[in-house]
Amino acid sequence: MKIQNLLIAFILFISFEVYSQPQFRNKINMPNILGYQTLKCDFHMHTIFSDGDVWPTYRVEEAWRDGLDAIAFTDHLEYQPHKDYVPSNHNAPFQIAKNFADELGITIIQGAEITRKMPPGHLNAIFVKDGNALIKDDWKAVIEEVKNQGGLVFWNHPSWIAQQPNGIAKWYPEHDWLLQTGIFFGLEVYNANVYSKETHQWCIDKNLAILGNSDVHGPLYFEWAAEKVAHRPITLVFAKNSKPESIKEALVNRRTVVWYDQQLIGDEKFLQAIFDSSVSINKKEFKMKRKDWTNFQITNDSDVEFELKLVADNFYVQFPKELKLFPNKTLNIGIRAKKDELAIKEKIEVQYEVKNLLVSPGKHLIKTFSFDFEFQKK
Repeated sequence: MKIQNLLIAFILFISFEVYSQPQFRNKINMPNILGYQTLKCDFHMHTIFSDGDVWPTYRVEEAWRDGLDAIAFTDHLEYQPHKDYVPSNHNAPFQIAKNFADELGITIIQGAEITRKMPPGHLNAIFVKDGNALIKDDWKAVIEEVKNQGGLVFWNHPSWIAQQPNGIAKWYPEHDWLLQTGIFFGLEVYNANVYSKETHQWCIDKNLAILGNSDVHGPLYFEWAAEKVAHRPITLVFAKNSKPESIKEALVNRRTVVWYDQQLIGDEKFLQAIFDSSVSINKKEFKMKRKDWTNFQITNDSDVEFELKLVADNFYVQFPKELKLFPNKTLNIGIRAKKDELAIKEKIEVQYEVKNLLVSPGKHLIKTFSFDFEFQKK
C-alpha cells in the first residue's frame, strides 16, 4: 500500500508540474461539412490503469494539445500489468480525467477494451456507464452487458499480426453474431500506423463505420515523433455538436472519415464534401488568344495536403498533369491553348484523381473541374 501511495503521489506531482507550465493547442483546420461539425476524435487509448504508461489526465492534455475534440479511454479489462501498484478499477480513468477534460473542452467517453483471443479478438466498448460490470468470463455476456448499459462496440485492429500472423484480417462467425446485437457499429481501418484493406472493404460491404485510432500506450509524442508524420491517426466524426449523445448518433449512422499521414479514407460523399469545402478556384471564365498563357489560382483552406493527378484531359487547353495543394496555401497555375488557331466558345471539363483520398481499397476520389473558355484569333 505504501508503494502504491508513493507512486500515485509522484504521478500527481509530475502532473501538477506539467499543467503549471504554459500550454499551446495545435488547432486542426478541417471544414465543417453537410451541416455538421467536423469533430477530431481518438477512440482507442490506454493509461496506467492497464498497459499504458501515463496518468489519465495526461491523455486529456495530449488530446487538447493535438487539437482533438473527443477521446475515449479504453483500458484493457483482462490485462492489467500494473495491478500491484494501481487499483483494478475500470471506471477510474474516466472519473479521474472527467473534470479536467471539461475544463479544456474535451469530450471524454468512457470505454474499455474487451481483450480476448481470436475470435472475436479485441473489441472496444464505448459509451458504457460501469466498466467494472464488464468483468465476465463469457465474452458474449460482456457484449450483452455493454448493450444493457447503452454502449456501442467496435473491432480493434482486425489484421493485428499477434492474432493474424499473415497480417490479413479474417471475418469469423463470431463477428456475424456481433452484427446481430445491433451495437456493433464499426471497424478500425487504421490502427496506429497500420491500414487494412480487407477491413476497409468490410466497412463498405457490411455498412459499418470507418474508424482510425492511435491505440497509444506510451506518451503520445514519444510514439509518433518516430513516425515522422504530422499527427496520430484520428477519426473525423460529422456530428451536430460535441456532446457524447451527438457523437454516438453520428457513429451509429456511419458519418466518419479516417485521417492519417495526409490520407483521408471514407465514403465518397464525405470526401467530396471535405474537398469541395477546402478547395476554391478564383476564376473559371477565360478569354484567350492563340497559345498565350493565362492564370488562375487554387486555394486550399484546410490542413490536408491534396495530391492530384490528371486522368481525363480535353482537346483545347493544356492543364498540369499533377498538382499538389499544400495546406492553407494558394497555388498559381498557368494554362494555355493547345492549338494556335482556335476560335470557339467551349465549356471544358478536366478530371483529377485525388490520390490521397481513398473511397475504397485502391480507388481514389475523382474530382471534375469545369471552366468556360472563349478562344479568339489575333
